[in-house]
Amino acid sequence: MLKFNPMFYTDVRIEETDSTQFHFMQGEVENYINRKRLGAFLRVFDGNRWYYGVTTDMEHIQAELEKLYLLANPNPKINEHPIVKKMPVNVVSQIKFASNSVTKTSSEAKLEKLKSSFHQFSDRPSIVMWQAIYVDKYLKKHITNSKGADIMFDWQQCGVAYFFSMRDGDKTFQERYEMTSDSFDKLHIDEAEMAEYIRKSEYFLLNSKPLPAGKYKTILSPAVTGVFAHESFGHKSEADFMLGDENMKKEWEIGKKVGVDTLTIIDDGNIAGSGFTSFDDEGFPAQKTYLIKDGLLAGRLHNTETSVSLEEEPTGNARAINFEFQPIVRMTCTYIEPGKLTKDELFAKVDKGIYIEKIKHGSGMSTFTLAPSFAYYIEHGKIAYPVSISVITGSVFETLGMIEGLSDTKEIFSFSVGGCGKAEQYPLPVSFGGPYVLISELNAQ
Repeated sequence: MLKFNPMFYTDVRIEETDSTQFHFMQGEVENYINRKRLGAFLRVFDGNRWYYGVTTDMEHIQAELEKLYLLANPNPKINEHPIVKKMPVNVVSQIKFASNSVTKTSSEAKLEKLKSSFHQFSDRPSIVMWQAIYVDKYLKKHITNSKGADIMFDWQQCGVAYFFSMRDGDKTFQERYEMTSDSFDKLHIDEAEMAEYIRKSEYFLLNSKPLPAGKYKTILSPAVTGVFAHESFGHKSEADFMLGDENMKKEWEIGKKVGVDTLTIIDDGNIAGSGFTSFDDEGFPAQKTYLIKDGLLAGRLHNTETSVSLEEEPTGNARAINFEFQPIVRMTCTYIEPGKLTKDELFAKVDKGIYIEKIKHGSGMSTFTLAPSFAYYIEHGKIAYPVSISVITGSVFETLGMIEGLSDTKEIFSFSVGGCGKAEQYPLPVSFGGPYVLISELNAQ
């Protein structure tokens, strides 16, 4: 039992992880890693400054806390501080994944799952390079603080990813195929679907035409919509970007018109997938936060410190990639709400334009950039032929105001490899998604 000094606010986050990774290149093993970690992140606050510590010595956490107390300035009124007043006092245990933990599956079964699809890549002359990765992780967290909070929860994910490069003369094309689940039992690889995906990639390599640079009416797939929501607007909603920036606070005034009336963007850590988390790393429960609602700026993402600074409430978005880092404001699952049009009705609105089905990567703040992978030219509401595009770009606020339609269903996407990066913390598991989105004009290069 830890003893917290009453002259300070203190919290301790203990993390236990068990992870596995297999990595093959051209069918030959590159590495196999099975790693178990146990460590703690310690925080002490004296009302003016935070003091941090990290340890893997679970027997001497109290001693590490005492060192931090010696560095800080005693504050008999610490519990009256606005930040401390907001800190959670939950006492709860939410262990969801222990009964079907990936740690109970043998390494041989995991390896067989990955290797079962090798033939899909080794038998194709057009594929000049390929690699295969299996990853899984079971994570348990225990958060306590000096206000009495005692929170236990867990998280799990496993997946396979196949990266491949194709060549036809001077033309090249890189793609990936992956499956992700929160249970090994549900991690099913559809061989027929994978084969069709590889054939589709080959068709794109052989038949895509360069798209002339210009401005085009554009439809984004649900996967691209999710990246757009995450990169172009989600990061701008992370409130730590606004601390000390009065101009940004004015630009992001709650209630401001920032998009069309049909646009709603949400961040919600309760949704199953990579971005799921029962609690954030300060101990606040995950919640559904409206960032934009009916075209109006409705909220932003917070940790405790930013919520106090901006006189708002914590949103359960204080997250760290592991126990070696402090929690900062991060997204969970960010998505655009669907509209009322069917997919066919949305496409019928485009006489000439482009459809972005998948992208390689994206980035953005005030402006955004998306690098398409699969993209197609649209004629008379139908997909005509594949096109190669380097990037599509736009202004975030202008684009949010140029949305002409949203399909009536949404999809959420999770990823087994990679994640979100911010402030040297990478990769953080997140998810995103949305409906098909029609935008009146985007710049393609």
